[in-house]
Amino acid sequence: MKTTDYDLIVLGAGAVGENVADRAVQGGLTVAVVESELVGGECSYWACMPSKALLRPGQVLRAAQHVGGAAAAVTGKLDVQAVLDRRNSFASNWDDAGQVKWVEGAGITLVRGHARLSGVKEVTVTGPDGGTTVLTARHAVLISTGSDPVVPDIDGLHESDPWASREVTSAKSVPDRMVIIGGGTVAVEMATAYAGFGTEVTVIARGQLLSSLEPFAGEMVGDALRELGATVLTQTGTTRVRRTDGTVYVETADGKTIEADEIVVATGRQPRTGDIGLEAVGLTPGEWLPTDDTMLVDGFDWLYAAGDVTNRALFTHQGKYQARAAGDVIAARANGKPVSDKPWGTHVATADHEAVPQVTFTDPEVASVGHTEKSAREAGYTTRTVDYEIGNVSGAAVRQDGYQGKARMIVDEDRKVVLGVTFVGPEVSDLLQAATFAVVGEIPLDRLWHAVPAYPTVNEIWLRLLETYGRP
Repeated sequence: MKTTDYDLIVLGAGAVGENVADRAVQGGLTVAVVESELVGGECSYWACMPSKALLRPGQVLRAAQHVGGAAAAVTGKLDVQAVLDRRNSFASNWDDAGQVKWVEGAGITLVRGHARLSGVKEVTVTGPDGGTTVLTARHAVLISTGSDPVVPDIDGLHESDPWASREVTSAKSVPDRMVIIGGGTVAVEMATAYAGFGTEVTVIARGQLLSSLEPFAGEMVGDALRELGATVLTQTGTTRVRRTDGTVYVETADGKTIEADEIVVATGRQPRTGDIGLEAVGLTPGEWLPTDDTMLVDGFDWLYAAGDVTNRALFTHQGKYQARAAGDVIAARANGKPVSDKPWGTHVATADHEAVPQVTFTDPEVASVGHTEKSAREAGYTTRTVDYEIGNVSGAAVRQDGYQGKARMIVDEDRKVVLGVTFVGPEVSDLLQAATFAVVGEIPLDRLWHAVPAYPTVNEIWLRLLETYGRP
């Protein structure tokens, strides 16, 4: 057994852990990152990158089919194997050599193995060979171990070998029939991808699709899935699942039985904190890790967390944002430098609360930032909601024949600033950063009138929303 000291020890070398370590090293600290799987984590190999690689070819094909002149030239179907091969390249064929090279080049020490907290500022790593190494942190330990899918307690589901997010994004072949349990982002994105491959897809959701977003988002995505040939069952429970001779039988609460070749579970996430030694420092294994805005775990002056384990905002981009704040603040505190911890300061993740951007890469896409109409009112704001059909914008008509989309802007009537924006439509993710600037910057509406959208682009939706609202 050997003991090694570092200024900072990071548990988890996914996108979040890498960013924490990089910022801390740039701040002059020595950092070790411990990883038991692939360096680069969930996003690189089983989530963001492979899932979007699966979705993009179908999106491009359908876009061409909806533009006169181009549509006549598109006569074939997706080459599914080529899509899977391209997906493999984006996942680096599940080889992390490139990521390891980056980590080492950034001056970060990579330790392979399973890490557990074993005391104050102490981490014990069990390596691939079974040997143990004790790492001691001079200043801080940060946990960025991510999250795992939740498999609900449905009769027979666990025994039916369900796919979760990893299996559905890394599948080596495409099943003829698939049932997806869930109505969130993973469920509708994978339904879109596989329906585009020609799979007979059934989505079963206990509530509405995309229930945390504006209601029209889930409705429009559901309609689009049905147009792709998928069956979408909302407000429907699943009571029993069984697999017999390779066929999965899924029974719903209304008495229907659906047959499939594979079943996918996409019903939420839980923190990957069950076996990382939380009990050694008085925390409960398997629980989320609440933090302040500098990502310091509640009740500690040396233990930090970032990414999914905090349950603040379960998106890779938001986790990396938290990581930048955490890496910088750990370095500042270690070096005795001033900490900027007021809202929107250098060392805080203020945007997690009311300015989180997100995209659901269905077809149509859903892009949103900040509050929905419901959440703004629940937060106590006095609001006005402004809606506009994106298809009525000239740039949208040029983009796609028969463009259908909707925009919603939520205005704080007391301050006359934008609290939230939601876009639904083809390729609306391109509109999101402008909306994020408006929300984060709290730009007054009377100033937004001077942000003139170029014509004819879909960005003209901003002018239409402001016109619909009227001059402040």
